[in-house]
Amino acid sequence: MQVTKLEAVDSIKYEAKKPTDASIKNEHDYLMAENLTRKLLEKGLINQSEFDKIMAKNRETFSPFLAEIMA
Repeated sequence: MQVTKLEAVDSIKYEAKKPTDASIKNEHDYLMAENLTRKLLEKGLINQSEFDKIMAKNRETFSPFLAEIMA
């Protein structure tokens, strides 16, 4: 068995931005809209295609933190 020694790397730096009140509110509003839309789908009041369209619009409207990877 071969073991490779890894050296510590000091050059990697990541600075996380503190979320603003507005971004936290947008995230909350998006999650609420998603929850309500999912309930409409589960109750058969909308179909999958309509759900997908509504959720795409919700991502545009509320701009949740992970919107870029949700699309």
